[in-house]
Amino acid sequence: MAAAKSNQLSTLVPNMFAAGLLDDQFRQLEMLQDEGNPDFVAKVVMLFCEEGERIIGELAKQLDQPCVDYGKVDTFVDQLWGSSLYVGARRVKNTCIQFHECCQEKSGIGCLKALDSVRNDFYDLCSMFIP
Repeated sequence: MAAAKSNQLSTLVPNMFAAGLLDDQFRQLEMLQDEGNPDFVAKVVMLFCEEGERIIGELAKQLDQPCVDYGKVDTFVDQLWGSSLYVGARRVKNTCIQFHECCQEKSGIGCLKALDSVRNDFYDLCSMFIP
């Protein structure tokens, strides 16, 4: 089953690059895959999607608090940024940078807009990875 996901992934990747969802870091990740671990990329992507979903849930929970701790929100943004950097999730990474700026400004409205954007970019990417 994982091999089928790897094959399916290889057919989708060019479209994901064309859509600006991925960057060259994803190619670096692909280079780590070999015959001994043919499902490496699919597994890493699955973990990214699972962990990212958890982080986005935490971000929503934190921003729903009456008194938002922007430092804590920023910590979750950094986690998502790091994960997206590792897998080459270009749009998610770029949106996290904007989200970070909103946290620095302590902009509640900006953070909520950034959350919507990062959520959309993340689910666009993950829906292609895991149809």
